[in-house]
Amino acid sequence: MAYQPRAPNERNGDESDSTRRLYNPYQDLQIPAQTLYKLPTSPEYLFPEESRAQRRSWGENLTYYTGVGYLAGSSAGAAKGFVSGVKSIESTDTMKLKINRVLNGSGHTGRQIGNRCGVIGLLYAGLESGMVAYRDTDDVINSVVAGLGTGVLYKAAAGPRSAAVAGAIGGMLVGIAVTGKQALKRYVPI
Repeated sequence: MAYQPRAPNERNGDESDSTRRLYNPYQDLQIPAQTLYKLPTSPEYLFPEESRAQRRSWGENLTYYTGVGYLAGSSAGAAKGFVSGVKSIESTDTMKLKINRVLNGSGHTGRQIGNRCGVIGLLYAGLESGMVAYRDTDDVINSVVAGLGTGVLYKAAAGPRSAAVAGAIGGMLVGIAVTGKQALKRYVPI
């Protein structure tokens, strides 16, 4: 059914052989292919409570923040490692050795910073989801407290002073990010 000879004047831009045509599985049906499958246009939920919540679930939140943290950290680390690899090249190095230094620097530093940022994203997502479940509301306070707690937990082993500073930095960064997001929603037309 897929192989039918064609008239010499028929042409198809995707094919190089004029004796072949693309197979259409719906050609013998007398209905348009678009009405064959009626797919929903909005997400489907098992329970009505899920549809009322306008946020990601805790599992999606965990996956999202951990993945974004790891990707951003490994990209920034790879760029930093690339620069340090280029700086470590000596004049007597062969081309293979130069490439090896750059790749090793990018991979090593990217992996280190990516893992750190991934752990920070994991802590933040867990704390934010815990705050939403505990307070039963989703607002700015949850995000800021989660940022503060993330900084404290991340630097807890370095001592109380380092943990307090890191907590303050985490809370401020999240506060700035949330405020910037709200300002963008309000003042930037979509």
